Amino acid sequence: MVRPHSHEAADKVDAAAESSAEGMRALWISLGVLGLTTLVQAVIVAWSGSVALLGDTLHNLGDALTAVPLGIAFILGRRLPNRRFTYGYGRAEDLAGIVIVLVIAASAVAAGWTAIDRLLHPRPVSHLLVVAAAGLAGFAGNELVARYRIRVGRKIGSAALVADGLHARADGFTSLAVLVGAGGAAVGWGWADPVIGLLITLAILGVLGQAARQIYHRLMDAVDPDLTTQAHATLEAVPDVLDVGRVRLRWVGHRLEADCQIVVAPTLSVVDAHQVAVAAEHALLHSLPRLATAMVHTDPQQADGIDHHALLAGHR
Repeated sequence: MVRPHSHEAADKVDAAAESSAEGMRALWISLGVLGLTTLVQAVIVAWSGSVALLGDTLHNLGDALTAVPLGIAFILGRRLPNRRFTYGYGRAEDLAGIVIVLVIAASAVAAGWTAIDRLLHPRPVSHLLVVAAAGLAGFAGNELVARYRIRVGRKIGSAALVADGLHARADGFTSLAVLVGAGGAAVGWGWADPVIGLLITLAILGVLGQAARQIYHRLMDAVDPDLTTQAHATLEAVPDVLDVGRVRLRWVGHRLEADCQIVVAPTLSVVDAHQVAVAAEHALLHSLPRLATAMVHTDPQQADGIDHHALLAGHR
């Protein structure tokens, strides 16, 4: 409930959801439900002037709108590689992640600015029962989305969709904080509503920090070190692989690509060395989740001090 949840694009739509129209349908239905919830809350914000409810509304709006760039990036990512975009269009998801980070940042600034202004210039909050009902509506909308995403995610085997459902469930508990602000205002604590608004702003900032860090790592081609270790171990276990050289991994959208070097016996024929490389790629495809392709380069084992890369020494 308190750990910031992920807004990274690659964690929204994974390979299982990509192959399933039901996964995409869950994404758009979630957008509709959260959009309707946000609209109801926005009307009540304008009616009551509740800062806490405004912060929750902006949070829900940001979560709902993440489906738009994700859907566009998902559709664009299906396009085949061409002479200009030789790696395909998977990076569109990283661009969608940048858009999501900007949306989260904008919602945090708007919520925080309004809460501080209300602390400096207090105004009574009206229609407290309606505000409380809107907080419950936010909780109910997020919980419905959470259950639907989790159910569909488990059905199609999409861990990302399940995680996004858990994310929506956490947002529902943020909506319940609006009830605390309404209760405080009801007993005469005028500061309760803007203070709750500031707390919701801090929660949004926590999400922003995590999302920005993940997008930075993705744009810098960072991967989980455990994946690199696993790739090394997998290559070492392939028959006829004598040693493992450089192993590089990077994400292109929500698919992983590998570039590896293996060492084989110098007595192998070109065909046999190629078969070892194919076996190594095959092992990696079974070992690394979401691996789309692996480029495996074979080097002959050095013997008698011969450097098989001497021609390239001046270029490295």
